[in-house]
Amino acid sequence: MEKIVNIIESIAHEKGLKMAEAKEAVSTALIRTAQKVFGEDYEYTVHIDEKNKELTLFQKVLVVPDDDEKLQENTEEGEKYIAISDAKEADPDLEIGDEITYQLSLDNMGRTAAAILYKELEYHIQRLLEQNIFGKYKNKIGELISAPVTRVDGDENTYLEYREVQAILPMKSRIKGEKFKPGDTIKSVIRRVYIDKKLGMQIEVSRTSPKFLERLLELQVPEIKDELVIIHASARIPGERAKIALSTVTPNVDAVGATVGTKGVRINAVSKELHGENIDCIEYSSIPEKFVARAMSPAIISAVRIEGEKAIVTLPGDQKSKAIGKSGINIRLAAMLTGFEIELAETGGSTQKGESSDDTPQNNPDALKALFGD
Repeated sequence: MEKIVNIIESIAHEKGLKMAEAKEAVSTALIRTAQKVFGEDYEYTVHIDEKNKELTLFQKVLVVPDDDEKLQENTEEGEKYIAISDAKEADPDLEIGDEITYQLSLDNMGRTAAAILYKELEYHIQRLLEQNIFGKYKNKIGELISAPVTRVDGDENTYLEYREVQAILPMKSRIKGEKFKPGDTIKSVIRRVYIDKKLGMQIEVSRTSPKFLERLLELQVPEIKDELVIIHASARIPGERAKIALSTVTPNVDAVGATVGTKGVRINAVSKELHGENIDCIEYSSIPEKFVARAMSPAIISAVRIEGEKAIVTLPGDQKSKAIGKSGINIRLAAMLTGFEIELAETGGSTQKGESSDDTPQNNPDALKALFGD
């Protein structure tokens, strides 16, 4: 098996595999070939001589008593068991229950064995490459990528060429109104990595995820990249509006000011990438009442009371429309950002709810009138 050993190093180098991984793949391929050539009922092992760079295939045989019925299972093609009397002729120290090995050779098995070995090697090396790539990109979920479009299918799914893999941007993960064509280079974040039984490993990317907003801000704002400004939470209604909660680790840096930039240059660059999405930057607070009040900006809040997973927000009547926002967008984003169900209570007594788990306004006349008018 010297020829096989000689190609292990070249396989590892060419495919970017570790030597141990390449050896394991070759050994597995050789055992599977032996099972197909000699029989799957036998047990095989592979030994690699590191010093002489030689690879040897062995079949294991179990030592049994001379009168054991298992001896009848041996065939002309191979043996699974050997009688103790025969075994002791080879090695007097052997006992019943010991295992001995016979060296096997595929060199004289002809083209059939060679063809099987080639297919097995190709299969196991490919599986190993897929596993390594899968692990590599599994750790990149949430990262920003920039890649060219290769094609757009009939369902408006966009395919990108990213390094050694193909990524897919589903239509649902595009910002409303976006259209791409082959040759366009687009930014997105890796949303998930999975194995498809027919297509193999797949990378799904997104432009609607809140993580996409966060990664774009990190790209534009050095203070975020350097971890002087921390992003605690973000919420988006893609293409329309977003809210992001920020804090600073040093009093010398204004979290909101640094993120917005001089004359809004930083936040505007991100908004442009998101097709004009308005981005509200608010200062994070570990105090839930204060965080909810800030999340309701631009409305001016009188008081906030937390009751379990609900935040009851009291505000003047003239602030209610600002708190709700057009089509309920402001209260929805605030609920998504803070994780609380938000209930608005006017000083006059009427209410309007916003839930983090439901983007739909509450089904009551006052709510509908506040959202859509008379």
